[in-house]
Amino acid sequence: MNRIDVREAITQAHHEEWARVVASLARRFGDLDIAEEAAAEAFATAVERWPSDGLPPNPGAWLTTTANRKAIDRIRRENKRDDKHKEAQMSYDAPSEPLGAVDDDRLRLIFTCCHPALAMEARVALTLRMVAGLTMPEIARAFLVAESAMGQRITRAKAKIKAARIPYRMPSADDLPARVSGVLAVLFLVFNEGYLATGPDSDPVRHELTAEAIRLTRLIRVLLPDDGEVAGLLALMLLIEARRPARVSTGGELVPLAEQDRGAWDAGLIAEGHLLVRERLAAAAAGVAPGRYQILAAINAVHTSARDMRDTDWSQVVALYDQLVRLDASPIIALNRAIAVAELDGPEVALAIVDRLAEALAGYHAYHVTRADLLRRLGRGDESRAAYDRAIDLAGNIAETAYLTRRRDQLR
Repeated sequence: MNRIDVREAITQAHHEEWARVVASLARRFGDLDIAEEAAAEAFATAVERWPSDGLPPNPGAWLTTTANRKAIDRIRRENKRDDKHKEAQMSYDAPSEPLGAVDDDRLRLIFTCCHPALAMEARVALTLRMVAGLTMPEIARAFLVAESAMGQRITRAKAKIKAARIPYRMPSADDLPARVSGVLAVLFLVFNEGYLATGPDSDPVRHELTAEAIRLTRLIRVLLPDDGEVAGLLALMLLIEARRPARVSTGGELVPLAEQDRGAWDAGLIAEGHLLVRERLAAAAAGVAPGRYQILAAINAVHTSARDMRDTDWSQVVALYDQLVRLDASPIIALNRAIAVAELDGPEVALAIVDRLAEALAGYHAYHVTRADLLRRLGRGDESRAAYDRAIDLAGNIAETAYLTRRRDQLR
């Protein structure tokens, strides 16, 4: 195996084993700082040694063993209390566990990083660092903050976990549904930031973030295979991600759904997403009520089933939104429903719905985008231009700003 192959193997091991190694160390030592630093040192050692020593037969086991030794060395150097040292020594002398036995440790790690006692921004940052293995500069760039500020955010989150004695364990059966919901909310937030980046100085679509969100949701799906909302979120992400190749034009403009080249969509992701949606529909037919992510996935399945925008079954989309409103009566859901109503009942009916959301969504750029488009379709050019101006002021995505500017200027 040449050096290029070894580097690729190290990269693959980082993607596949980082969460396993960190989770295993967190369980053994009960300290996220020790777990993170020892895992990072183990991967750094792999970068130094694997090119000359060759790839070990079991990279994951090699990394876990090396990281455990690094952790114990650190504890010894810091002269921890005797009981802590003894605990570490016992961990060192204990026989290695097979990798499959630490799957629940990864789940514990995710629930710890997404604990409701932490602010949402801290949950996102900690999950990307501890579970996904992104570097501090990568996380800082993704959310457009200084690296030092992001480092402080993660440090404070870990300190709060320690000070509040947040346990490194799975929630109880009674708490699990609510805690799973919190984890999924973090992963969807990461995905959305990648799919439509909010910063004007970043790439309009951040594939590394959407890919990480999908990868972590797949992990949750493996560990909680019977959870319908986990399956629903994975299906939703896959069906949205499938459209990414057609989302930005060669000129750098955002391409709306109606104008996208559907032949450029990822057929494999669509097939996988549709399969998950069908599984959840079967569960619903058996009396298991679908949750928010499952309904959103079903809506996206309708969109990705149509070969052309004109073939979309808008009555089904509106019916699904009606079902979703009963679960989530937020103004953003109402706005998205209005977009579908415009295709079914016309822009005038939809505009009446949208205008009722003015107070709640005055600072939300998508509200003004929707209103501008409806006013344009009704021939109310001056009002449409004003709405486009407001949308452009609020939009942070450079590709979306370029698209909206062109649409506004066409009204002249």
